[in-house]
Amino acid sequence: MFAGYTRRVIDTEARLAALLPQIRNAGWVAVDTEADSLHNYPEKVCLIQISTAAGDELVDPLAGLNLDALLEALTGHELILHAADYDLRMLLKHHRFVPGAIFDTMLAARLLGEKQFGYSHLVDKFLGVKLEKGPQKANWALRPLTERMAAYARNDTRYLKPLTDQLKPQLSALGRLGWHQETCARLIAECTQPRPSDDDSVWRVKGSHALGRAALAVLRALWQWREAEAVAANRPPFFVLSHEVLVNLADAAASHQPVEPLLPRHLSERRRAGVQAALADGLRTPPEQRPRLPERTHYWPNEAERRRSVELQHRRDARAQELNLDPTLIASRSTLAELAQNWDLNAPRLMNWQRELLQPK
Repeated sequence: MFAGYTRRVIDTEARLAALLPQIRNAGWVAVDTEADSLHNYPEKVCLIQISTAAGDELVDPLAGLNLDALLEALTGHELILHAADYDLRMLLKHHRFVPGAIFDTMLAARLLGEKQFGYSHLVDKFLGVKLEKGPQKANWALRPLTERMAAYARNDTRYLKPLTDQLKPQLSALGRLGWHQETCARLIAECTQPRPSDDDSVWRVKGSHALGRAALAVLRALWQWREAEAVAANRPPFFVLSHEVLVNLADAAASHQPVEPLLPRHLSERRRAGVQAALADGLRTPPEQRPRLPERTHYWPNEAERRRSVELQHRRDARAQELNLDPTLIASRSTLAELAQNWDLNAPRLMNWQRELLQPK
């Protein structure tokens, strides 16, 4: 039994204060988070899992704790995470936290050529431990946590350091540890840049590109109604109406077709009235205030650029095969097209190791 397995969730200031020296003095720290995006809206961080050599701890952000000292203590470490993208975005959004450095075990596995790089698979392959996946989609906002949920959550960080101890020497042996460090630094930079809000695109859901301006005005009004409903009900928007239904309703209303057959049978009378009000609001939008159609721009490469793109793809694929890597780790097809169009402009956007692999030998 690992240390810390039966410890209580840290949900008081006293328990949190007792944890801080353990984190500050730790030789390593592994971190994960659980959110409630499948059950509540807007989503929030519901649990922060932290493992050190002293044990595996669960910190409850929903208990009203002041987490400033905890986050400050974490900042002084290279944090071990798996598939850190979502965790980094959530910690920035809800707690304004940006780590100084991370070791991402998923990125490490991919840079070693692993084709299956999920956490459970890697723990099984490298450590011989089979993990339960049952509570993965549980509602992490519910309190108290069940014993099964707590065990699952602790397992998410318990094996990250042993996994790192397996992956890191292999990266070093292949000369790819620097690649991993650069990739992790890029991930931090990309995930912790605040995303500017774009009120003119946030409501343009899948399928909206085929709508005309009148239908887009209706869709915008429907999306705004659904957003308010989702927040009021504390349920993800797709529980109110799906994207597909929104688009179909907007198209039908703008075409003066019946909309009632498109509404789900389970929709309450109150929500049906809300939909009708949103449809009417969208249809009243003056023509000059209707959303613009999305610009459809496509760059057609010339013959020289096509040849350079093919040459770059052959070079990328050959290096990827030689190194047993997923070719897209080196460069995506769109990146190759940009490089073929203007290498000097676009090559600096690559990481150093990617650029080196794409250079002619």
